Amino acid sequence: MSTSLEKDFTFKTIDLKDDYEGKVEATLIAAKTNTGNRISILYIHGFIDYFFHPHVAKQFDEHGFDFHALDLRKYGHSLRKHQHACYAKSLHEYFEEITIAIKEIIAKGSSSVILLGHSTGGLTSSLYANYGEEKKQVSGVILNSPFLEMNLPKTTHNFLKIAYNTIPHISTYAALKDAVPAAYGKSLHKDHKGEWDYNLEFKPLRGFPTYFAWFKAVTTGHKYLQTKSNINVPVLVMFSSQSLPKKWVGADFAKSDIVLNVKHIKEIGAKLGNKVTLLEVKDGLHDLFLSRKDVRDFAFDEMFKWTKKNYDTK
Repeated sequence: MSTSLEKDFTFKTIDLKDDYEGKVEATLIAAKTNTGNRISILYIHGFIDYFFHPHVAKQFDEHGFDFHALDLRKYGHSLRKHQHACYAKSLHEYFEEITIAIKEIIAKGSSSVILLGHSTGGLTSSLYANYGEEKKQVSGVILNSPFLEMNLPKTTHNFLKIAYNTIPHISTYAALKDAVPAAYGKSLHKDHKGEWDYNLEFKPLRGFPTYFAWFKAVTTGHKYLQTKSNINVPVLVMFSSQSLPKKWVGADFAKSDIVLNVKHIKEIGAKLGNKVTLLEVKDGLHDLFLSRKDVRDFAFDEMFKWTKKNYDTK
């Protein structure tokens, strides 16, 4: 039986402290199959993204975990009309809702929380596992193609560094358009070349503007993880077998990470802590759990071998 986002989950609005744009909210999503007495997964989505993965929650339930997800401030169900989508001056802004979510999950009876982060959510999850307020309740981190470095040529990266250190002081919401390839969205959505149905207002094919302030926030996070990360709980770093080749053909979109450089993920991911496991997923998309069925089944199987080794679940 398929799992439905509308029927099989609850959505709770979390009121947060007002910020530089005014009223701020996040959304805590919980699977109705949760028992309250199991280790809980807390899913944290990526950039220009939100939680629309009921099949992932079903997998975790069947393997003995409760499941929660956050739509972070200014994303998905949490985006408000007065806000700039996905805008952040610091990734620490998201720590408030992560902390509140963890406290609520533990209060309901879960023994601990495993952070499950995709892409930029993997970056934020890794930072939180290093020094978040409730990191003591985090018993593990699972990273699905985490965003640990810019996938840019060195000259472009150097130019961007100058830009994000100067332009936001002149124009707060200065941004780049189409920084995320529309081809990625088309490889996912059922109306194009993919199999997934999701809200194109929450996750548009051409994305939202990518603000220079956001670039600075992300690269600050990158620098910390690359130089200071010391996660002391088990970490699983998952990534595709290849990034989009320089000489690509149409079929490569269906079996590559076309957003990030998997070499970065492997090299930096291996140094996030002292209990890191690397997992390559052949032919995986950037979001490995949205890859074709045989690929995502492999990712699930290997991930649950890891959880069985590290956690007392069925």
